[in-house]
Amino acid sequence: MANFIKVHPEDQVAVALNDLKKGEKLIIDGRAIILKEDIPMGHKIALRHFNINDDIIKYGYSIGRTITNIEVGAHVHTHNLKTNLKNNLEYEYNPKKTELNIARENKTFSGYLRSNGDAGIRNELWIVPTVGCVNGQAGEIIKRFKAESDTSHIDAIEVLSHPYGCSQLGDDFKNTKKALVAAIKHPNAGGVLILSLGCENNQLSGIIEELGEYDQLRIKTLIAQDVEDEVEEGLKIIKKLSELMKHDKRTDIPLSKLRIGLKCGGSDGFSGITANPLLGRFSDWLIAQGGTTVLCEVPEMFGAETILMNRAKDRSVFEKIVALINGFKDYFRKNNQVIYENPSPGNKEGGISTLEDKSLGNVQKGGTSPVVDVLSYGEQIKENGLNLLWSPGNDLVSTSALAMSGCQMVLFTTGRGTPFGSFVPTMKISTNSKLFNKKKNWIDFNAGSLLNFKSMDDLMQEFVEYILIVSGGKKLKHEINDSKEIDIFKSGVTL
Repeated sequence: MANFIKVHPEDQVAVALNDLKKGEKLIIDGRAIILKEDIPMGHKIALRHFNINDDIIKYGYSIGRTITNIEVGAHVHTHNLKTNLKNNLEYEYNPKKTELNIARENKTFSGYLRSNGDAGIRNELWIVPTVGCVNGQAGEIIKRFKAESDTSHIDAIEVLSHPYGCSQLGDDFKNTKKALVAAIKHPNAGGVLILSLGCENNQLSGIIEELGEYDQLRIKTLIAQDVEDEVEEGLKIIKKLSELMKHDKRTDIPLSKLRIGLKCGGSDGFSGITANPLLGRFSDWLIAQGGTTVLCEVPEMFGAETILMNRAKDRSVFEKIVALINGFKDYFRKNNQVIYENPSPGNKEGGISTLEDKSLGNVQKGGTSPVVDVLSYGEQIKENGLNLLWSPGNDLVSTSALAMSGCQMVLFTTGRGTPFGSFVPTMKISTNSKLFNKKKNWIDFNAGSLLNFKSMDDLMQEFVEYILIVSGGKKLKHEINDSKEIDIFKSGVTL
């Protein structure tokens, strides 16, 4: 079994597949390389001598420049490598068209067709508070409902609890309203009770106005201050919603209605080698079937953004991507923060050295398809294909944002592991087998088998079938563990 991998033919570093010891001899590109020091699993090995200020190539691109001389066989990491990234850049549109050549297959997924034509992969009953003040009352309603009712026909019963909805100004207030409205209309919910306190900034009337046209049989409202016993009244409402949901049945639905979010968190040196390329292959495949994928985490596009810009379907989308990237840099500067304060400590321990290193791995989740649109926070998907979404890199905020855009499921790659899940199914895909075997209560699928001689074609076939099974109702680990959360983006003043 090989103990290293060289990702791209032009790369000047290799990645250790396991912990390597000083003095070990590796045969790379037909020549012997003696390791000058211990190299941890997932970390980089120098394949040539570098002088100070030399670029280092990985994934076929520069991941930064050296800050010391580096010998052949040495450990390349944060102690001798620094980012090349700077402030806003001037971008040119150099479109690169790619032919996917992926056959359209006769596959469907088993889901719930909603009255507006959207499709859900779960049939869940939600209480959505307009303000954090009524989170407790919502929880009590759910507690009593579960104790008194048959819930076998419902996939999950949740309170989408959050601390917001009052004492907010400007964009924070707008974002809270947009986020909650998007959640309320999500097709994975077969019934929703909007629970308001009554005196909050985020008034129920404003939520209803923002909803526009909606299914009034499936979305109900209650203002706690208007009734004597809000728990009793809320219980009556969700019991009626539950009765409606008894008639909901799964049907075969075209893949063109499947919308999947693409996310990574706790990345390591294998993220851009195994799990993220697997998601890229899946993204291209689903788009070829007429479906949709959404790529988020704008700060983790920095350094690889031109790859996405040159895949914009037209100049208008290119300009949107430029605004997305430079706008997020402006957000950092507005708050007096360093734009390139990334990767995280966990990323570094896993072998990622610079933001370019991280970003070049991150964007692989988007495959090779054209970018058809750029979505703002809380905005709904309008066009099938690969979309980019405004969001930070934060796992909870960005995964929630993907769900709010209309994604029925999020594919979440990780090399370090995490137990959390969003309010939609959040599939954890490990980048390495060590994590998969250690955290079976967290991880749903192992992309690390690509390092153990499994072909991408074989793994891709397994992956597609698994996603269709999950879409058809199989619960993911975070669903089994009841770890489901919503997190709303906040950046401004709290009164």
